[in-house]
Amino acid sequence: MSAILGHPKRKRKTKASNDIKAKRRKNSEDEMLWKNKERVLIFSSRGIDFHGRHLMQDFRILMPHSKPETKMDRKDKLLIINELSEMKNCNKCIYFEAKKMMDLYMWVSNVPHGPSAKFLVRNIHTMAELKLTGNCLKGSRPLLSFDPRFDKSPHDKLLKELFIQIFATPRYHPKSQPFVDHVYSFTIADNHIWFRNYQIIEEDASLVEVGPRMVLNLIKIFQGSFGGPTLYENPHYCSPNEYRRKLKLENAALHRDRRFANQKKSRPISFGSKDPTEGVFVTSPPPRPDSPPETPREKKSRPARHERKRGKWLKK
Repeated sequence: MSAILGHPKRKRKTKASNDIKAKRRKNSEDEMLWKNKERVLIFSSRGIDFHGRHLMQDFRILMPHSKPETKMDRKDKLLIINELSEMKNCNKCIYFEAKKMMDLYMWVSNVPHGPSAKFLVRNIHTMAELKLTGNCLKGSRPLLSFDPRFDKSPHDKLLKELFIQIFATPRYHPKSQPFVDHVYSFTIADNHIWFRNYQIIEEDASLVEVGPRMVLNLIKIFQGSFGGPTLYENPHYCSPNEYRRKLKLENAALHRDRRFANQKKSRPISFGSKDPTEGVFVTSPPPRPDSPPETPREKKSRPARHERKRGKWLKK
């Protein structure tokens, strides 16, 4: 009857449409509860090797509140990163800087007012490389575990607060899952910061490593974002160039000692001092009386080069 009168037919509500509406309602409620609007920009410079690229990709997977960005040219100044972060609506940044195709540095910064810290990254092992048995849900929120040494010195306290604000996934984030199934561990040993990621097993609350792994060597802490006055400088830091130079000097000294030992072995063995009567019976034959004394021969003078070219020998 409604079709005859020209009234449109009412669509029946299906289960799929109800699920979509419920999901939208839940997302809107989560956005209302989502108060910690931390967003982290993660990107790198050009010239990064595959280890650093895979490490950066692992952090992007583990941190649902992160945003990617294209590689930055090495000639550009670091202060441009503050503008890129503002364009991406991010207030934290992790920047991987590659030098000489072998050294990887990591900047951790609070954009745009600071502070920021620069680290040298060593002993990188990614999740794909380790192939460990641990596994965690993508987008789940982590626990952060810090060594008690982080509460002793002021610069370690500052680094702890910076790591908490960057690596902790905000609650009710739209891309996060409401589960806590892995732990980020930050440990100080040998004046380095050791980073590990473990899965929490529900049965007995034991830990199984997931990855990635890395060791951070602190270089400097700056007051501003990617620059400014230096708040702290690590006295135990040794640059990679200086470390490689020391290794070369040690290898050169080892090679020099080995060559000196070989030369010492090849020398003839001498038994005491030289005998003074060794040349007593060595005599030279007497000269013949009838032979005339030898006179030195005179050298014949040769013509000059320009005279030889003519093909004639001039007589003098």
